[in-house]
Amino acid sequence: MTEPRHDLPVRSLILGPALITLAVTLLRLVGELLRWNPTFFSREPGGAGAIVGIVWLVPVFGGYFAWKLAQSGRRPGSLGRAISIPLLAFALIPATIAVAMKVDQPFRIGVVAAGCVVATLVGLRAWPVLGRTLLAYGLAARIPVVVIMLLAILGGWGTHYEFGPPSFPEMAALPKWFWIGLLPQLTLWIAFTVTVGGLVGGLTALAVGRRAAPATLSPV
Repeated sequence: MTEPRHDLPVRSLILGPALITLAVTLLRLVGELLRWNPTFFSREPGGAGAIVGIVWLVPVFGGYFAWKLAQSGRRPGSLGRAISIPLLAFALIPATIAVAMKVDQPFRIGVVAAGCVVATLVGLRAWPVLGRTLLAYGLAARIPVVVIMLLAILGGWGTHYEFGPPSFPEMAALPKWFWIGLLPQLTLWIAFTVTVGGLVGGLTALAVGRRAAPATLSPV
């Protein structure tokens, strides 16, 4: 179906969330550099589930994007598809990680990255307009992290941005950045954004749809 002319431009839809996400990223960096409370600003490899982090924003903005799209008449053509496909796509991520555990580092990261590209492509088919929005938001959120990781690795800042996964081999700064920074940020975390954000978005559309008359629906 032809998309209605009152579409929300993706750029304007993600601008506010992208700026909030960047602010959280910079706050996290400052907190680690100044050695603030590790519960909030952990410097352990992987971040150790620190409270201040952008990963927690994915479901929040997934729901927000879905609500804004639904309000503009861009509800999914099938709620079942909008919910089930992100679930399937998300399941590919741990499945790929399980397969990748049979491969040595750093190629393990490459296997995970390949699987996450597939998960992202699957997730984009659930509710395409939401998927495109989440993809754009994911890139806006993760590209600054890629840059910070490069600077942190080159500068030896002592933050979680510099540490690879367990058993990751020693290597020069740029190859290390490629394997633990560029590749996972633009594959694993994009897949996480599209699938988890898509699932929350689908559930949000379900909640919104229960209050909307069928005649007002504009499937996408």
